[in-house]
Amino acid sequence: MMDLFSNLALGFGVALTPINLGLCLIGALVGTLVGVLPGIGTIATVAMLLPITFGLPPVGALIMLAGIYYGAQYGGSTTSILVNIPGEATSVVTTLDGFQMAKQGRAGPALAIAAIGSFFAGCVATVLIAVLGAPLTKLALAFGPAEYFSLMVLGLIFAVVLAKGSVLKAIAMIVLGLLLSMVGSDIETGASRMAFNIPELADGLGFATVAMGVFGFAEIIRNLDAGAEMDRDLVQQKITGLMPTKKDLIDSAPAILRGTILGSILGILPGGGAVIASFAAYTFEKKIARDPSRFGRGAIEGVAAPESANNAAAQTSFIPLLTLGIPPNAVMALMVGAMTIHGIVPGPQVMQNQPELVWGMIASMWIGNLMLLVINLPLVGIWVRLLRVPYRLMFPAIVVFCAIGIYSINNAPVDVVLAGAFGLLGYWLIKHEFEPAPLLLGMVLGPLMEENLRRALLISRGDATVFLTRPLSAYLLQIAIFLLVIAILPNVRRRRDEVFVESES
Repeated sequence: MMDLFSNLALGFGVALTPINLGLCLIGALVGTLVGVLPGIGTIATVAMLLPITFGLPPVGALIMLAGIYYGAQYGGSTTSILVNIPGEATSVVTTLDGFQMAKQGRAGPALAIAAIGSFFAGCVATVLIAVLGAPLTKLALAFGPAEYFSLMVLGLIFAVVLAKGSVLKAIAMIVLGLLLSMVGSDIETGASRMAFNIPELADGLGFATVAMGVFGFAEIIRNLDAGAEMDRDLVQQKITGLMPTKKDLIDSAPAILRGTILGSILGILPGGGAVIASFAAYTFEKKIARDPSRFGRGAIEGVAAPESANNAAAQTSFIPLLTLGIPPNAVMALMVGAMTIHGIVPGPQVMQNQPELVWGMIASMWIGNLMLLVINLPLVGIWVRLLRVPYRLMFPAIVVFCAIGIYSINNAPVDVVLAGAFGLLGYWLIKHEFEPAPLLLGMVLGPLMEENLRRALLISRGDATVFLTRPLSAYLLQIAIFLLVIAILPNVRRRRDEVFVESES
């Protein structure tokens, strides 16, 4: 326990320096802005800002990127409630009751409860990261190459099980991601693989290039195709009476607590994350409600639970990243990219060798959550004005910013062309209901999986049964196979799809 307090003291010492406080505030503000503006996702923004982090100290860069991620969960609720347009995928469910509350003239309490729920969930999740960090790191140090390989297989299977839509399509996306990660030079021999004698591909595909294309450019094309304009009538309205009533607080308190618990658990699972947490929390509240028919008509629990769940999940998803070095979702995969840029190898060694980095980031989350609570409610009027900017004026600026960002990584024009090509691929994938997030996970984990597979086989002198003879590795593979079999069973697949369909109907 004393260790925990001394670690947190170290963390706050790092996080409270002027530069880190400033970067935390920038991250929180940019995240909120990203959440508010429909059509710019968190993944695309973090991918866009990766090049900027080159010039920053590693701790500051990670604090800013983390702020963008959990800040976007806050911001997404604003547009969901005010204009029925989710700024973030995690806020899709909030539109169901939040917008109805706004129509009834209760936008203020809805926004306040969303902010309070997010703040509470964020604080609880940060405590969890602090408490679970050290024990999980100790466990991770017992892992050898065989265990790491099996753990990554389990992580990818989780991504398949929890992905929306077809299991087969999710598997196809992971396989494509693994293949893309192999383009370039062989890890051991340096021989060229799948580069087709193209000099620009000799070093492999840039992670930021693929992420920006598949998420940033593809999202812009999709929004232009869908005609991302919105109903402007509600945006003109004044928002009054921000404070929730005593009844609102009593009704929403249990929902906030349940949403926080559910979100915290789902955030840790690979492939889970904030989107599934918000859907699951809403579905759970509806199932246990005395009068389920209230949901979809302005029930405050329908705002409180998903908003708490998505914020808790966004923050607990840092646990597997910081302790095991395994990204549980696409944004965490980008965080791995940011760490790699700064020469940091994510995993248990980071917590031991660079405690100021990990604990500084954990402490910054508390500060960031407090900043978000303070800046969000007074700034609602400004966010609403921003929503009046037509998308056709906004998207060229986003495209230019993306292109500059990609070019600045290697000063290579070909990277911009590749990102454009991946943008078209991403748009095609979205159109045909392939979820691009597992592709990114496959691409991040690919090199790590290959390295651990080769290392395990080298140690065992080519004996492939090493993955089954080592107890922990065998146990992880059994769980992976069990989960895959369950996901393929028709009954489970039907139930899994219900979570999403019910929320979208």
